[in-house]
Amino acid sequence: MTKAILLFSAATLILNGCDSKADNDDAPDVVMAAPHVYTDAEKTAIQATFPAPYNTADLAAGEKQFTKCRACHTIGPDKMNLVGPHLYGVFGRKSGTEPGYTFTEAMTAHNVTWDFDTLDTYLAAPQSVVKGTKMSYQGIQNETDRRNLIAWLKLETTPYAAPAAASESTSSAD
Repeated sequence: MTKAILLFSAATLILNGCDSKADNDDAPDVVMAAPHVYTDAEKTAIQATFPAPYNTADLAAGEKQFTKCRACHTIGPDKMNLVGPHLYGVFGRKSGTEPGYTFTEAMTAHNVTWDFDTLDTYLAAPQSVVKGTKMSYQGIQNETDRRNLIAWLKLETTPYAAPAAASESTSSAD
C-alpha cells in the first residue's frame, strides 16, 4: 500500500506542476470526510441491528481478519482502489458496478447485491463462487472468522449517519 501511496503522490505532484497554482484559483478544495471513530457504545448499538450471527460477532477479531485483505482493498471514504476495488459502501452495492474500477466480466455478470449473506458465500470461496474473478485469494473457510470480518466490514465501510437529534417538545407549560 505504501508503494501505491508514493506513486499516487508522485503522479499528483507531476500533474499539478509541483507547487504551481492551477489555472482555476476559484475552484473549491475537495475535502474528504474524516472516518468516524466509533465509541464502544456506538459499536454495540450498531452491531445489535445486524442479523444473527453477525450481531454477536467479535469485531476486534474481524479487524484482524482484514489484515489479509488490506494489501488489495481499502475501506476509507477516500474510495481509493488498489489491486481490488475499495470496499467503502460495499453493503448494498451491486457486484461489478463501482465506478473507477475495472471488474472482470465474471464479477459484473455475478449480479448480486452485497449484503451479509452474499459476502459470506463469496468470501468462503471467491474463485468457486465467481469463476473468472480477479480475486486470487482462496477464501476464509472458518465460518466464525468470516462472520467476524463481515460484521467488522459492515461497521467500518458503511457511511456514518449521525443519530437523529432528539426532538424538542413543542408544548409549553402554562
